[in-house]
Amino acid sequence: MRIVLQIVKSAYVELNGENISEIGKGFVLLVGFTPTDNEEIVRKMAEKVAKLRIFPDENGKTNLSLSSFNGEVLSVSQFTVYASAKNGNRPDFISCMNKDEASKLYQCFLDDLRPLVPNLKSNVFHTDCQIHLINDGPFTLILDSKELFGL
Repeated sequence: MRIVLQIVKSAYVELNGENISEIGKGFVLLVGFTPTDNEEIVRKMAEKVAKLRIFPDENGKTNLSLSSFNGEVLSVSQFTVYASAKNGNRPDFISCMNKDEASKLYQCFLDDLRPLVPNLKSNVFHTDCQIHLINDGPFTLILDSKELFGL
């Protein structure tokens, strides 16, 4: 499982010209899965996201988590985080989990994250949408379950 996490001042998802999900200060998560992912990995990644201490405290040190100020999360399913451009100029998606299995794991991720981050919003799975965001910092992390947990 791979998550591209960006700290934002605000963000929203637009689908067919309509704003369907909106957050204030917090994280935008671009979430993708590979065929070896499972519910255990999803649970661990949800916990990691919720517990990350990457917001500045009163001394400017990255020391605060989302819960310290009631931060919000906008989670967006994005299979392309596992695309590879290693061979040639056209990316391949061989490492991406198939749509049906990814849909189930994405729902598990949201279900695991919701109790940890009450201000959770998401996109509609497998839709062509537009993400509008105002980066803060910018501060971006790539969380990869293989690197974090060896799974």
